[in-house]
Amino acid sequence: MSTPPRFTTFGCRLNAYETAAMTELAERAGLRDTIVVNTCAVTAEAVRKGKQEIRKLKRAHPGSDVIVTGCAAQTDPQAFAAMPEVAHVIGNAEKMRAGTWERLAAPDLIGETERVQVDDIMSVRDTAGHLIDGFGTRARAYVQVQNGCDHRCTFCIIPYGRGNSRSVPAGVVVEQIARLAGRGYNEVVLTGVDMTSWGADLPGTPRLGDLVRRILRLVPDLPRLRISSIDSIEADPALMETLATERRLMPHLHLSLQAGDDMILKRMKRRHLRDDAIRFCAEARALRPDIVFGADIIAGFPTETEAMFEASLALVEECGLTWLHVFPYSPRAGTPAARMPQVPGDAIRARAARLREAGRAQKVRHLAAQIGATHRVLMEAPRMGRTEQFAPVHLDSDAPVGGIETLLINDHDGDGLRARFSTEAAA
Repeated sequence: MSTPPRFTTFGCRLNAYETAAMTELAERAGLRDTIVVNTCAVTAEAVRKGKQEIRKLKRAHPGSDVIVTGCAAQTDPQAFAAMPEVAHVIGNAEKMRAGTWERLAAPDLIGETERVQVDDIMSVRDTAGHLIDGFGTRARAYVQVQNGCDHRCTFCIIPYGRGNSRSVPAGVVVEQIARLAGRGYNEVVLTGVDMTSWGADLPGTPRLGDLVRRILRLVPDLPRLRISSIDSIEADPALMETLATERRLMPHLHLSLQAGDDMILKRMKRRHLRDDAIRFCAEARALRPDIVFGADIIAGFPTETEAMFEASLALVEECGLTWLHVFPYSPRAGTPAARMPQVPGDAIRARAARLREAGRAQKVRHLAAQIGATHRVLMEAPRMGRTEQFAPVHLDSDAPVGGIETLLINDHDGDGLRARFSTEAAA
């Protein structure tokens, strides 16, 4: 008996968005008895885990064909083609085309798909943001507004997996979000690879702040709009003004900081310096006092000395970073950083652990400060939701999933908040 396709996703929200689109395309094409693995290439560990999962899935489902796609497949297709478990390798552009799935589903009628179908991603000029009206849980939906990256940070392989930056037109984004709001979604999250580059390739070169203002103006019934990640040095004045004046824009920004030492930032080919990051956080906090920040920081970038690392460690507190994503550096073949003098692995692991501990201390500080406060919480499960600042909140009684509840915070456990319904605030 044949089965519908199974999908496994690694990596970012954009990958998850694209998996939702591929699921629709594959099911519409009638694809059966197939496993699709949507890979990530952000670190060598992500690639290793992708290959491990492919082998595991093939052992569990020997009668199913395995199709591999995603950034790791785009950047190194031959490595996956060499795996005996893999039937097809599909590029990041090809995976979003209906014809790809139609050929895979009916090769006898339409024509056999080449085993490796990966074209030059740098030649792609459009996005696939129109394929689905977002994805997500019953609580929130994610909408792709941008793909690719024009920058070439020395540690990063992602531009070679995603191609150059390209934007979804504002009208398409607004129409999607209006439909999602009409279907009852209380929160929409904008996603992309390099969000603050949105609009550079569109007529009139609008900025991300222009898009955010347009969404909030034209979709008045949307209670909450969230931005997934930004490059702080490219935050435009309209975005900052909207952050200050529009309560429906959530007070939570995840920042691509990567390091806190100027020399390391230059060797990374980043576009900001340490003081720029500190200044941005201070300015944003002055505009929106309840804002919290997350950030990506790399531990053990090539040539990083102990003093350079200490500068990154200090940045966690100086910027007030609440949600920290720590990446132990791993060389990616083909990137300039892979050819730089490397930091020993044990030092990288030790520094990553210290960064995570600093991040945990900041998180606990934030959680403790919420005790006694009331928060508007979007419920992701009957007894779990998130504040506007994205802190997890646990209840001891049920609430409707997808609804926004007014809750009084009465405790925390170091990882999340605990709360009860606030009858006073509700009244």
